[in-house]
Order: sequence, then C-alpha cells, then structure tokens
Amino acid sequence: MDLILASTSPYRRELLQRLDVPFQCISPNVDEAALPGEQPQELARRLALKKAQAVSPQYPGSLVIGSDQVAALDGRLLGKPGTHGAAREQLRNCSGREVLFFTGVALVCARSRLVSTHVEPFKVRFRNLQEAQIENYLRREEPYDCAGSFKCEGLGIVLFEQLSGNDPTSLQGLPLIALTTMLKNSGNISII
Repeated sequence: MDLILASTSPYRRELLQRLDVPFQCISPNVDEAALPGEQPQELARRLALKKAQAVSPQYPGSLVIGSDQVAALDGRLLGKPGTHGAAREQLRNCSGREVLFFTGVALVCARSRLVSTHVEPFKVRFRNLQEAQIENYLRREEPYDCAGSFKCEGLGIVLFEQLSGNDPTSLQGLPLIALTTMLKNSGNISII
C-alpha cells in the first residue's frame, strides 16, 4: 500500500525518511486557523486529521499521514513567527518559561475507512535568554517557519534548560513513535 505524507514541510519529510519506507509528499492546502475557543491539543489533532483527509480522496487506496504542531505559552497559541521581529518577540516571551508543544498525527485511508489520530505532548523549558543571545540565534538559524521560533534539531537546542516528553521527534514535527504504532496497527505497512 502506498504511503503519502500530506505535507510540504522539509522537517516532516526528513523525519519520515528515517523509517526507510517509500512515500510521497502531497500538499494538503488547508486553512490552519484555530476555531474560537479551541484548545491547543484539540487544534493539533483537528489540523492533522484535516490535512490527511484533504489528500486522502485523491489517493483512496493509500495510507495518508497528516501532522500539525501547536505551541502554547500560558494557554496562548504561538504560531510560526514568519518574520525576524515576531520570532524575537516569541523568544523574549519564552525566556525562562515553559512552553507546551502538542504534535498531532493522523493516519487515514479512504478505501478502508481507516481513521486514527494521536496527539503527543512535549514540554520545553527555555533558559533565561539575553537579548544578544536571541539576536545571534535568529540571525544564524532563521527559524521563522517554526512554531516557537527555534529548530531543536539544530542550534536551537542551546536555548533550552530542559526538555520533557516521550518522543523527541514530536518536537521536530512528526511523532515517529506514535506513527510507527499507527502504521503497524493499520496492518498495511511493516517498518522492520
């Protein structure tokens, strides 16, 4: 059975390549706006499922993976900053504080009517960051397309005091531990 990643994220593509199974990437083209009053965990789940369901009808016999990550500071969503100024402001706000990340993953197959979802939580405690550290980091790594304004798989690791969670790949955008369980339970993809 074919495997499709409903994403154009290079980070998710790199993570899925670790499993050494053939797949293709298809853009899901979905609106990622939160619904009024939607909690971060439910937003991550809904968007992951929405992405998989957007691609699945075009490939009814394929397993389609959708994923989305949501960051929250004091219950307030932290989106992808997009600009240097917005990233600087996010890191200032995160300095010395704990940020919760919720990474949703969905597995859908239109033909078999398979629908499976999971949300993986992960906590990040930031160091007390000085303005010069924030500026130096942003100029070197330019994480403007990353929720929370960092790339933990790169230099962003120096921004943290502590990481807490069951699956470090969830912080990068695709929880591989949960996904491999979902693939195994589907009965269609064998990893090893």
